[in-house]
Amino acid sequence: MSKDAQINLKVILGDDNVPEEIFWDASQSEEPGEKSCEAVFLSMWDAEKKESLVIDLWTKRMEVGEMNYHFYYTMMKMADTYQRATSQSHISRRIREFAGEFAEMVLESLEGQENS
Repeated sequence: MSKDAQINLKVILGDDNVPEEIFWDASQSEEPGEKSCEAVFLSMWDAEKKESLVIDLWTKRMEVGEMNYHFYYTMMKMADTYQRATSQSHISRRIREFAGEFAEMVLESLEGQENS
């Protein structure tokens, strides 16, 4: 027997159409109810068009440092998902390696700003 599961997003936009608040809830969440977040990166595969459909939103409060963390952890999670979906550990390992290189580049950039 199949059952439905829902993931809902609610975005409060400012006068400039930039998100001020983002809320989400999921019917299968361990913590029921609406939760706040500062950024969303949702990727869906359209098999008919053979392309990814992406929703990427962040609030005005999202800081660059937080965005760096968000991207790093998203890449690491992508590596985990890719491993589970394909069993191609050599490729998932390369994704993790790139995430590490990304983190190093971010740190170098920050150090360069401090020395300026």
